[in-house]
Amino acid sequence: MRRITLPPRPDWRAKAEAIGFVYHDTAGAPYWDESAAYAFTLREIEEDIELVATQLHAMCLDLVDEVVASEALMTRLAIPTAHHAFVADSWRTRQPSLYGRFDLAYDGEGPAKLYEYNADTPTSVFECATFQWIWLEEMIATGGLPAGADQFNNLFETLRDRFRTLFPTGGFVHFAGDASTIEDRQTVRFFEDLAVQAGIEPKFVEMKDIGLNAAGRFVDDDGYEIQAAFKLYPWEFMLREAYAPNLKDAGVRWIEPAWKAILSNKGLLPLLWERHPDHPNLLPAYFEGDPAAEALGDTYVRKPLFSREGANVAIVRDGRVDALLDQGYGEEGHVRQALHEPPEFGGGYPVIGAWIVDGEAVGIGVREDSAVVTRNLARFVPHYIEP
Repeated sequence: MRRITLPPRPDWRAKAEAIGFVYHDTAGAPYWDESAAYAFTLREIEEDIELVATQLHAMCLDLVDEVVASEALMTRLAIPTAHHAFVADSWRTRQPSLYGRFDLAYDGEGPAKLYEYNADTPTSVFECATFQWIWLEEMIATGGLPAGADQFNNLFETLRDRFRTLFPTGGFVHFAGDASTIEDRQTVRFFEDLAVQAGIEPKFVEMKDIGLNAAGRFVDDDGYEIQAAFKLYPWEFMLREAYAPNLKDAGVRWIEPAWKAILSNKGLLPLLWERHPDHPNLLPAYFEGDPAAEALGDTYVRKPLFSREGANVAIVRDGRVDALLDQGYGEEGHVRQALHEPPEFGGGYPVIGAWIVDGEAVGIGVREDSAVVTRNLARFVPHYIEP
């Protein structure tokens, strides 16, 4: 694994906007950054990332099977008691999943280490699946990358095929998100486009406009009943909304399913470590307040059970807390994870996002920050596999 400097294509912004990737810049700085690329060997991809991510997902599914059978474990994960049965039933009836993203630390030298699993509402999927691949093809065509270069990126095709599996006869599916956030809206629109290619008729509805009819069924802003819905809105919010008591009996097929509330929770980390101690791809992790957490000493990472884009993730070094992005997360509790900083390449700290579709790792995206905690202003840097 290495980071190489490359000349950006002069018209890359226009090409991004042409396909709907209009959030290519954030706060006046490039979010998409093709002034560099990460190069991997095929062995690194196949053995250290693809195989590892697939195995981690299987471990996570085994854990779900255990958690849904335990009121104590679901309570420990801050899943509201009133919804334990709803979450458990979604697993026992095997409500299907579409996708997820592992965040991994990896430097090409030692084993990849799991930071967390964005199993419910991961973003960066659109730019990873589409614009990153376009970049690769154009760079090869113009001689910017060697002939025979490749990319670990089957994300577009596998997501489209997964929609076909989930809805083999097509049909009508709602797609819900926040239209006021451009990244979220374009991400949902990407999934709508995939659904059309899979023979599905999509309809967008804002999460805030979803209501309940007299029968307690969920309806969109036009009054149409919601029977199946992709939602870019996390379960930890949904289970605390005023409509939460209606979730169990409304008969909606949610994508992602409610059992993803277990995997998108940072409490996943100590539960995995407890069951797989010294696993080469896990970091020691404990619930805060667990006496076993003293094993980490005064240097560790403190993570809220629920947070987004690095918010309220605290790096503690010798008892002193680094500056953090405070967005109010943490009311439900915290975990402590061993400090394992991402590698530094040219002043940037990359994190590997390994995408899971239908139980298999199908691609990666690399996000790079100038700090060790990957935040909302992190850059997306493309990658390729050396021939």
